[in-house]
Amino acid sequence: MARQVVRASKFRHVFGQAVKADQCYDDIRISQMTWDSNFCSVNPKFVAMIVDASGGGAFMVLPLSKMGRIDMSQPTVCGHTGPVLDIEWCPHNDNIIASGSEDCSVMIWEIPDGGLIKPLTEPVVTLEGHSKRVGILNWHPTAHNVLLSAACDNVVILWNVACGDAVVRIDSVHPDLIYSACWNCDGSQILTSCKDKKLRILDPRKGTVILEKDKPHEGSRPVRAVFVTDGKILTTGFSRMSERQVALWDPNNCGEPLTLQELDTSSGVLLPFFDPDTSIVYLCGKGDSSIRYFEVTDEAPYVHYLSMYSSKESQKGMGYMPKRGLEVNKCEIARFYKLHERKCEPIVMTVPRKSDLFQEDLYPDTIGPEPSVEASEWFSGKDGKPILISLKDGFVATKTKEFKVHKSLLSTTTAPSVHRQADSMEVNSLQEEVRKLKLAVEALTKRVETLETKN
Repeated sequence: MARQVVRASKFRHVFGQAVKADQCYDDIRISQMTWDSNFCSVNPKFVAMIVDASGGGAFMVLPLSKMGRIDMSQPTVCGHTGPVLDIEWCPHNDNIIASGSEDCSVMIWEIPDGGLIKPLTEPVVTLEGHSKRVGILNWHPTAHNVLLSAACDNVVILWNVACGDAVVRIDSVHPDLIYSACWNCDGSQILTSCKDKKLRILDPRKGTVILEKDKPHEGSRPVRAVFVTDGKILTTGFSRMSERQVALWDPNNCGEPLTLQELDTSSGVLLPFFDPDTSIVYLCGKGDSSIRYFEVTDEAPYVHYLSMYSSKESQKGMGYMPKRGLEVNKCEIARFYKLHERKCEPIVMTVPRKSDLFQEDLYPDTIGPEPSVEASEWFSGKDGKPILISLKDGFVATKTKEFKVHKSLLSTTTAPSVHRQADSMEVNSLQEEVRKLKLAVEALTKRVETLETKN
């Protein structure tokens, strides 16, 4: 009898574990909006979550260390006039976050170190160019201050955030709603999935289609797509019988998928998170109570099921920590921030190892926070490879790349009233000071008169 050989992989025993209750973020009213975005974004400093807000849209930003019960009076970022649909931290500056909203605008916010002490209502920059609600945001992985936004007007816009300019507008490619849009590892291509059942690889600067794939999944429900190792494409979608599927495609030969696997019959859209360092893809379904994870390799069947983290409560959204925010001495290879109805719960993915020394095979050099090209260089045609850092001694933040807005921009991208308001406040404070001095002089004069009459 032939002996069954188990595929060798150092990630076979990866397991997920929720943190203890006192390390969660409690009493947060997570947004009830029915929109298939992550609703959560996280970096080594902050966790941001879209929350319910009356009379507009808001999201909450908390320092990672501010765990436990969150006070009802916790200030939020509340400058949008419609519900917030997507938020995304800038990969090159941990204090800068972008938000897209039903009010058709994209806003860029600067969060002070230590978090908010009062509500933040004035963005650094407001980007206006969409005519319908903005539901997808994605920062360029290597170019500084380049942001992709996609909206329900079926338009993709690439912004130079520092100037507030819509430099590239891709408005004639997608005939229907855009389900997902993401960059490849160096930002030289964009991958989109659309309601017309087509995958497209785009040249971001020209706005032209490099490759088009019809019906990656037969079903009519939303498809998600991400670039994985060696330029391959991983998609999640549905069959005609509404079974959830995951597939892997080779762009050089995309007639047939390299693999197509059926998972289950749930209705939630599967959000894929790919880790290029370990080649593991994590699938988190909205409304599910589990996270499945697979290893992507060069050998058939290419997408190998590893395991599944399960819990009792379903997830309303999911944040994914960048590699530089993980605890390497605990062999942590991923950390998710799972949104419940009233709390945010970190979930840690760990490779069991006996040694607590640095495991070089688990932590190859990873993408750091330093951009390799400036926005103007990238838009003029220069690509930049990601600048890698070692995690051997843990990630130590150097001076953050400063977020600069051109002075000429302020009059066009931020409300001029902000400056008038600042000037009037300064005038008011001076007038108040003059009034107090006059009162003091009057009091002294009366005192002198009193003393003189006594003499």
